Amino acid sequence: MSARSLQRHLADESRTVLLGEDIAAVLKPGDVLALEGDLGAGKTTLARAIIRALVGDQSLEVPSPTFTLVQSYDARIPVRHFDLYRLSDPGELLELGFDEAREEGIVLVEWPERAGGLIGDDVIRIRLDEEGEGRVADIAAPPEALARIGRSLVIGDFIEKTDWAGGHRAFLLGDASTRAYETVTAEGKPRVILMNAPQRPDGPPVRDGKPYSRIAHLAENVKPFVAIDNALRGQGIAAPEIFARDIRQGILLIEDLGSEGVIDGAGRPIAERYIAAAELLARLHAVDWPHECEIVPGSRYRIPDYDHGAMTIEVELYVDWYLPEMTGTPDAHIRDRFARQWNAVFDRLKRAEKSLVLRDFHSPNLIWRGDRKGHDRLGIIDFQDALIGPSAYDVASLAMDARVTVEPVLERAILDAYCRARSAAGAFDRAAFEEAYAIMAAQRNSKILGIFVRLNNRDGKPQYMKHLPRIRDYMARALRHEALAPVREFYAGIDVLAPAVG
Repeated sequence: MSARSLQRHLADESRTVLLGEDIAAVLKPGDVLALEGDLGAGKTTLARAIIRALVGDQSLEVPSPTFTLVQSYDARIPVRHFDLYRLSDPGELLELGFDEAREEGIVLVEWPERAGGLIGDDVIRIRLDEEGEGRVADIAAPPEALARIGRSLVIGDFIEKTDWAGGHRAFLLGDASTRAYETVTAEGKPRVILMNAPQRPDGPPVRDGKPYSRIAHLAENVKPFVAIDNALRGQGIAAPEIFARDIRQGILLIEDLGSEGVIDGAGRPIAERYIAAAELLARLHAVDWPHECEIVPGSRYRIPDYDHGAMTIEVELYVDWYLPEMTGTPDAHIRDRFARQWNAVFDRLKRAEKSLVLRDFHSPNLIWRGDRKGHDRLGIIDFQDALIGPSAYDVASLAMDARVTVEPVLERAILDAYCRARSAAGAFDRAAFEEAYAIMAAQRNSKILGIFVRLNNRDGKPQYMKHLPRIRDYMARALRHEALAPVREFYAGIDVLAPAVG
């Protein structure tokens, strides 16, 4: 496999440690790092930095495996550290469990030249050599791995231009989306969150020459996040402050709002916090949001409408992914009937109240700050895909939380709290709201059923399948509303939700 290289000058040991953290941030299972260089070149320092970053403990004792030959670490991705200086025969490498280590996680190898070629060519090679008073690191790797490392080095350079220069990076989150998050800690500074959100590449055209992301109005870069963040903060809503940004590269350094959520240790919703979130939504929906908001001075972003095309292509994920999983691929007749019946339902939304729709207003994106008062007790994150559309959508996101079981009693309490707060602020049509709520709940849960199956079948993420029974139950609740009669017939007719609907 062909390889190119990157070079980094390391002025002192602290720069070697930062390089290790930059590399650790983007490693994945199956990566093998061959650390080359003379005695004293800094290989062990680099290996320790990588291991500590993966474990998430800067004080972790990382002994050199010179005598044991291999040392194992229980990190977010399992790590094994090999030192082959005392290896008497290359064949011993296999006896030490090298192949198994590679299959299970990440492998660091010092003195790889003693392996006699057994570690293979498709590895990340990092050679450290003295240069002046410091060192130079030459990094060679297959193109995909080198691109990952190159991106991480860009992020490291970005941090060095901020008040958190010299800070330690640690993996925080990276899951279903194209974004990833890290924490950055520096002495004398509050911990901050680094958002790594490179430009989203367009997928293949799926309709009218456009990719899914364009039709569904998904954020393609960080501009929407920055703009919506500015708009929310301008209304006194607790979105994170942005401390530093590189919009072109898609890198933001933002406020850490905290780590306490709205669910308890057993994964159950905390009613008080869900009620507070409903009241925050009522406050948010009372604002007359403009279609345009500022990104930076002189640059503005237009918030897309949650239009018919976006709603339709989202709900069709149900027939694209969920139905084939449960009943086999539907024929054209079934797909056409599904589209016609949903179009009739969507037509009813012309009368629905419109507001800012954050799109994923549920437990993973709500931060509880119990030391604050009023609406400031809730911090909100993950709103870059926001639209202007039926305000009931976000209420459905909360009251039918995809990740947490919200029982019908709590769902009703959430709706009651929201409606009370809206009525207290002025004229409010509860019947119209409840119709829009049912429609958007059914639309959202249909979409999520499709997305969770897609994450399993296409992306190899089976953990989402455990949520399907909950989403099916939510679907059954939403479908009871008379506005959903056309699609209720469809769902019951294909017998996928029949036990719950009936």
